[in-house]
Amino acid sequence: MTERGTSQETQDTGPGADGGTPGYRSGATLPFRAELRRQVRRRRTALAFGLVVALPLILMAAFTLGSGDGSGLPSYAALATFGGVNFTVFTLATAAALLLTLIVALVCGDAVAGEAGWGSLRYLLAVPVPRARLLGMKLAVGLVTSAVALLVLTVTALAVGSAAFGWHPLRTPRGDELPPMDALWRIAVMVGYLAVCLLLVAALAFWFSVRTDAPLVAVGGAVLVVIVANILDAVEALGGVRAVLPMHYAAAWRGLFTDPQQWEDLAKGTLSSVAYTAVFLALAWWTFLRKDVLS
Repeated sequence: MTERGTSQETQDTGPGADGGTPGYRSGATLPFRAELRRQVRRRRTALAFGLVVALPLILMAAFTLGSGDGSGLPSYAALATFGGVNFTVFTLATAAALLLTLIVALVCGDAVAGEAGWGSLRYLLAVPVPRARLLGMKLAVGLVTSAVALLVLTVTALAVGSAAFGWHPLRTPRGDELPPMDALWRIAVMVGYLAVCLLLVAALAFWFSVRTDAPLVAVGGAVLVVIVANILDAVEALGGVRAVLPMHYAAAWRGLFTDPQQWEDLAKGTLSSVAYTAVFLALAWWTFLRKDVLS
């Protein structure tokens, strides 16, 4: 046998590059496309997207059928019927308070706990799928799903609002008017900022997800933490302590619709959310890589 043939035979029968059987590549396990396909086919994902599409329609119907004249204290709720861009800002602000938080907690909190609840987590690890890769793929799919839900809500709100209330300049509670195209890029920044704030919720739910085998516990725990943090943030007696609470700067997007724009709270909110996200994700990785998986 030639030297070349011996070398080829060794390559075919020897251990794989990852130390496993021949042909095994850890980077090819649990592909993103397959995980995303599984996510899309789940009923809870369809329900979540159904809610983000239905919310603008429900709000539009409420404003159309309501008997109020929209007067009163200036607010984005009172100005929601002044045009499509006003309606979009109000819809996003309303959804961010609970609906988007719940959706993000749902898709990220179920990521690992759902597999454990079904008893399939240990079989994934026995394939074998490296634990770090499993976490990375699950988190990536959860974040992509959440981002698409946010974009669908924005586009639907803009389309429904413009069809129902027209295409007009955006009116702010301070009495300013912004041209529609100027308002659109500010709405785009608002969407980006909301996404950054929701990263905190995603990371928190993901951390709970690796700590429990019950998806509802992970989802409920993340939502509960956010609710408690918002309640404490409303307690003015806490003073400066509130600035370190999660979601304290969640409403900092309002600074985008002032003249001049207020960027300081937006920057603080971004840093706060990124910091909390890094901590919770680090805890998730540290916990799961050392966890004895039995389910």
